[in-house]
Amino acid sequence: MKTPHLITVAELQSQLAQQPEKVLICDCRYDLVDPELGKRAYESGHIPGAIYLNLGKVLSGKSNGTNGRHPLPEPEQLANDLAALGVNADTLIVAYDSAGASYAARLWWCARWVGHQHVVVLDGAIEAWTQAGLPLLSETTPAKPPGNFKRSTSLTKTVQYADVLAGLGRSDRLIIDGRPSDRFEGLNETLDPKAGHIPGSLSRFSKNNLDSNSHFKSPEILKAEFTSLMGQHTPEQLVASCGSGVAACHLLLAMELAGLQGAALYGGSWSEWCAQPGAPVETGKASI
Repeated sequence: MKTPHLITVAELQSQLAQQPEKVLICDCRYDLVDPELGKRAYESGHIPGAIYLNLGKVLSGKSNGTNGRHPLPEPEQLANDLAALGVNADTLIVAYDSAGASYAARLWWCARWVGHQHVVVLDGAIEAWTQAGLPLLSETTPAKPPGNFKRSTSLTKTVQYADVLAGLGRSDRLIIDGRPSDRFEGLNETLDPKAGHIPGSLSRFSKNNLDSNSHFKSPEILKAEFTSLMGQHTPEQLVASCGSGVAACHLLLAMELAGLQGAALYGGSWSEWCAQPGAPVETGKASI
């Protein structure tokens, strides 16, 4: 499936054969419980030419206990960090991970947030690369010279806690939650101090965007599934949320693939919401 937001293994090989100097491959593997697991996995074997990009250090700002587990970084700092990694205005950033693209989708969203258009996710993750019989390397990739990328007009939308709170109960607002259904319902919560979901939100586990081979479903299937969930709402009325603003990016990527543009990210997500004094909480299944 060829889209502006995904790249296949064969397409990546072609890009590397034609213009390797214009490609930056980013290994985004991470684990919410063991933050160093991704770096260890990278050191054990990664796609040749890939650098390691840490969710907690580059794609997140500092958590102060009330702004979520992975608050969005300062946009100017993120733009500078990307340039320091070698990103130019015309660099193709290729993001991959091994968790069904959740962490890669965070890089996809964040790069577009600071105005970088040329960013794609490797469909099928690192497993697609190895299943194609291609090698992994354990040697650390040499750093690229700093690039010239500068922050420009954002290609994404965000909402803050106050806006989400003010939108509760409004007919022109719909929140979709990308966490597993049990955490949405208030069960088996192990990452955040409170269990449940933002009142009125609907559940859409981010991994439901993938097929049985961990590739994204076709645009037609994704459009049908999201349209059914949205009901009478337009994409512009949607807010994507999750635990800490990571899986929500996966929802937004899937919507883009489906041709449903305009939804916003609630970066703080549940981990910020449940830390606010007096923030209302719901548990149980969503009724739609």
